[in-house]
Amino acid sequence: MTTLVWDYLPEYEKEREDILGAVEKVFSSGRLVLGDSVRGFEEEFAAYHGVKHCTGVDNGTNAIKLGLQALGVGPGDEVITVSNTAAPTVVAIDSVGATPVFVDVHADNYLMDVEQVAAAITPMTRCLLPVHLYGQCVDMAPLEALAARHDLPILEDCAQAHGARHHGRIAGSMGKAAAFSFYPTKVLGGYGDGGATITTDDEVDENLRRLRYYGMEKRYYVVQTPGHNSRLDEVHAEILRRKLGRLDAYIAGRRAVADRYQEALADTDLVLPRTVPGNEHVYYVYVVRHPRRDKIIEALRDYDISLNISYPWPVHTMTGFAHLGYLKGSLPVTEKLADEIFSLPMYPSLSRDVQDKVIDALREVLRTV
Repeated sequence: MTTLVWDYLPEYEKEREDILGAVEKVFSSGRLVLGDSVRGFEEEFAAYHGVKHCTGVDNGTNAIKLGLQALGVGPGDEVITVSNTAAPTVVAIDSVGATPVFVDVHADNYLMDVEQVAAAITPMTRCLLPVHLYGQCVDMAPLEALAARHDLPILEDCAQAHGARHHGRIAGSMGKAAAFSFYPTKVLGGYGDGGATITTDDEVDENLRRLRYYGMEKRYYVVQTPGHNSRLDEVHAEILRRKLGRLDAYIAGRRAVADRYQEALADTDLVLPRTVPGNEHVYYVYVVRHPRRDKIIEALRDYDISLNISYPWPVHTMTGFAHLGYLKGSLPVTEKLADEIFSLPMYPSLSRDVQDKVIDALREVLRTV
């Protein structure tokens, strides 16, 4: 059997009764859209993050898109972010008519280099969008100071950082708003697409609730455009509501897997993940680096191990964003990382035996490539 970077089946076997119980509860409730399960999850997810409001939406991309719109970002505006991210971060910026402006990342932790942000700010800058990547947070204090100085809102992309903390503050509580994805692979993942945007700002929350429901406040009456049909459905909300109570246990499981990798691979020439001081890493993915990455991945296929690259193409190099005008070499750290990084299997139900298989095969391959 092929060893994969992620596999939901072991977790499903363990939680099957509860997951199917969530489906049965919703199906027998008489309400399938924007009912008690969505309301309950929104309240509990907001409380987990210590904020006032949560708006459940249909996916993480729209959580960013609607978050931007709720903050007033639109055509002609610029949003500063990174290219070392999943494409949906930038797709969401583009979809509201704004222009993404990229800064580079740190070579040792792959996160936004906040020192580069000040030089990227122009009169058209409307929002700062840090990506809490791979499971840990961007250095927020200097970014918050910069945002305050220029009167700019921060929208945190927390799709990969559920439960991560930065100097004691939980990801999603440090900006004016924050966007989350509940795609199945996430630290808090559902059984399909889902997302949420959280905030403590009442006006932003009101905007979000209208925007996800066609721009309506009253049924059939649109008061705000552009509106969307971007609702989190009841089944996913009920599943997520139950899984939220296990989130801290999922994080502990991921950290245990990461600790075993750190110990078993410390004497190899792999560059292992580095947790930034003050951060509490949740290891959405376990990303390593090696200059012969492609040969390693190819060799591991002989051991029936299939690994992933997060991400092989920086967003600014994709043809879909060629209109932004970034040339090769524009973001040298990001471009170098794309040639060297890859992810080892990481999920809380990863068995010790499967992890040992990966470790042993990787150590053998590293001796020969």
